[in-house]
Amino acid sequence: MEHQRAQLVPELLVTDISASLKFWVGICGFSIMYSREEEGFFYLDLDGAQVMLVEVRGEGYWITGPLNPPLGRGVNFEIKVSSGDSLLADLAAAGRPLFQEPEQKWYRSGDVEIGVREFLVQDPDGYLIRFSERTGERHRE
Repeated sequence: MEHQRAQLVPELLVTDISASLKFWVGICGFSIMYSREEEGFFYLDLDGAQVMLVEVRGEGYWITGPLNPPLGRGVNFEIKVSSGDSLLADLAAAGRPLFQEPEQKWYRSGDVEIGVREFLVQDPDGYLIRFSERTGERHRE
């Protein structure tokens, strides 16, 4: 079965693919679209949010500087979810601390503001993941 690939898909270098899969698939609910296990490569999807994970194994990667933890400094990946409640419960059950507790935010978009409930967590390598649940829309005054 052919899956639709997103137009922009980050490829994250990870240090332990097993730990990463436990987080992304086991806790966060992503599914594996395809993999090249012998290369430590996995292409993941969660309702159209897609990410590639590849375990660093020596040379041959596009590395522009030292891979010092936490990885991904300066970027966060927003993932839209229909409800964050079960994910929050799964993160708590797995003992994964939140980087930022859930909060309601309003973001201006043209003549409206879009409401979201969002929280942030770091994956095992420190990549910052922002889960965002849409809560409504209101017109700006």
